[in-house]
Amino acid sequence: MPKYYSNGNKVLYLSNEFELSTVGSKYSDKSGILKDGFMRFMDVVTLDHVIEANFSRFGQSAFLIGINVVIQSPNDELHSEVDESYNLAVPAAGKPAYARIEANSVYGALHGLQTFSQLCAYSFKTRLIEVGMVPWTIFDQPRFSYRGLLIDTSRHYLPLRVIKKVIDSMTYAKLNVLHWHIVDSQSFPLEIPSYPKLWDGSSDNAILEHNRYAQRRGVNVLAEIDVPGHAASWGNGYPLLWPSADCKEPLDVSNEFTFKVIDGILKDFSKVFKYKFVHLGGDEVDTDTFMSQVAGSQLVMLRTHRMVGPQAYQYFVLRAQKIALSHGYEIINWEETFNNFGDKLDRKTVIHNWLGGGVAEKVTAAGLRCIVSNQENWYLDHLDTTWQQFYMNEPLTNITNPKQQKLVIGGEVCMWGEHIDASDIEQTIWPRAAAAAERLWTSYDKLARDPRQVARRLAHFRCLLNQRGIAAAPGDGLGRIAPGGPGSCYAQ
Repeated sequence: MPKYYSNGNKVLYLSNEFELSTVGSKYSDKSGILKDGFMRFMDVVTLDHVIEANFSRFGQSAFLIGINVVIQSPNDELHSEVDESYNLAVPAAGKPAYARIEANSVYGALHGLQTFSQLCAYSFKTRLIEVGMVPWTIFDQPRFSYRGLLIDTSRHYLPLRVIKKVIDSMTYAKLNVLHWHIVDSQSFPLEIPSYPKLWDGSSDNAILEHNRYAQRRGVNVLAEIDVPGHAASWGNGYPLLWPSADCKEPLDVSNEFTFKVIDGILKDFSKVFKYKFVHLGGDEVDTDTFMSQVAGSQLVMLRTHRMVGPQAYQYFVLRAQKIALSHGYEIINWEETFNNFGDKLDRKTVIHNWLGGGVAEKVTAAGLRCIVSNQENWYLDHLDTTWQQFYMNEPLTNITNPKQQKLVIGGEVCMWGEHIDASDIEQTIWPRAAAAAERLWTSYDKLARDPRQVARRLAHFRCLLNQRGIAAAPGDGLGRIAPGGPGSCYAQ
């Protein structure tokens, strides 16, 4: 739902020579981001429909000739605070008539094109692309700067083409961060030039292609290496990273080589992952293992530094943070780090909530930033969580202090990979992720207080995704539920 809109009751049609104009724009589009965005707009609007109307029976005033996009910034650098606002105007008439988008950045303009595409529909009666309810005036901007979706390539392989489709589908709902949980205990599907034996050859390793594809669509890529737990796969190539042959995680805190490897990974990351944040995990660490599974010189080192299990865990996380900071990153850690030693974390840390409610309130009271993904409401692999629960999950619950509210930078829905692969990832993500996407984009005063007010629009959006080749499941029922009987998508 946009921040502001007004509309009329007339209909215009897209000309068969509908064009992109940039008169008055300060953005030169040397990299072709806007041009490509316009071509994608035309693809999703026309789909494979045959435009075969008799144009001569319509007057010139019935057609939109094109869209004029005016962008104020000449820069197309994508970063965490990029201005994503836009104004969209669609006139009811003109000689000739052009729709118009005004935006401060090319990425705001891409959002404007996305909204415009949802105002267009193919008419089976006229055989034309219609823009209904003109004139339109829309002003829009996101409520939160971070609107994320996590994918997990460590538990099940995801082909590059599937990941690209996920990125495309994110843009339809104006999500702007792809949180890539790259590696875990099960596999290390990523080639690291500094330490090539880490890679187990389980993926096509196209990280540059992922990043470029996402960036050109206004989607930041957040890379995660989850340390010190969830890292048993690291030792397959470098056994020194394991505390012992019988203990393969957490990573060996007593060995300097462990931190050299982390430094090498983040050094290589800094060359390809340009988002200012890196995710260092830090969740589900068995702190007893730090003491019970090491012996000899390792145990002496831990005792010398007075590091029993919890202290070793803290030492590891804080040292990994310093390494990330040395490579120019700010850090995101899962909430256990805050729950255990929040006052010791670097002030550039963002705490990623996942265990439950009330965490953001505590984190922001401590002066740290927070991302909300509380698992009871925003974990997509929880198939029994309905879209209504996704929609009603409010990141700022019980946070009334404006300074604390600003420290909640956004939220994220999580598509963990234990039980999904290329065959079912799309219908597990959609349409429930769209319910959270509106919560993260739309200003609080425009959000529905009752999800029943959203049901019809969400059903329409789900059909729109299906039209665009995204295998979004029906909204009623559990995730991945089968359609409820025969009937046209247009009638549901």
